[in-house]
Amino acid sequence: MFIPIRDDAPTVCTPYVTIGLIAINSLVFLFSYMQGINSFNLMTFQFGFIPFELTQAVELTPQLPASTYLTMFTSMFMHGGWMHLIGNMLFLWIFGNNIEDYFGPIKFIIFYLASGLAAIALFTLFGPNLQIPLVGASGAIAGLMGSYMILHPKAKITVLIVYFFIQFVHLPAKVVIGIWFAIQLFMSFTGNSSGGGTAYLAHVGGFIFGWLVLKFLVKFFGRGGGSSRGNRQRVYRMNW
Repeated sequence: MFIPIRDDAPTVCTPYVTIGLIAINSLVFLFSYMQGINSFNLMTFQFGFIPFELTQAVELTPQLPASTYLTMFTSMFMHGGWMHLIGNMLFLWIFGNNIEDYFGPIKFIIFYLASGLAAIALFTLFGPNLQIPLVGASGAIAGLMGSYMILHPKAKITVLIVYFFIQFVHLPAKVVIGIWFAIQLFMSFTGNSSGGGTAYLAHVGGFIFGWLVLKFLVKFFGRGGGSSRGNRQRVYRMNW
């Protein structure tokens, strides 16, 4: 098991949007979880994104009407279980605060949602007839990871390794995120992109979107005038 715990990339501003996203995701899960298993499953089908409903323009659950276009967004705030939620919120905190610091709150939330939509788009492209609800913030968070790799490739990520032993190691962000992305690609290419309940292709879509957007912005707008912190890190601010 390979679990990122924290990073050492500093920030200038308090990440209110990132904190808000963590709070909203947690509250939505707690509310749905406390309704009982039956209601939890119904809410998952009602507010999760189902590719088949979009590509075939049909409603699979007419007794639970919800616009397919609406579920593209609501699905990003729903989770299938405690570990799903905790894992996503941990990643959101590690990578989200630095990206929010770079964009500012308004552009950050737009970028976050756009990353989630990109994740849904790739997932739907390769699974247009899937009828299982897609839920979770991981597609949007993957976009943050792609952008983080552009901005802070040398940031040190503290990783918990649990195998036959338990050990904390400090690795460059480009190594940690690179390993994570390689796993997503491998699992996608095995032919079971949603195996084990994990939508690996959605992760790939979100990551590529975030990486490309930041690559473009840094190339054409520069990294902005940031604050130097130490010899390795710099907090970049947008100038657009």
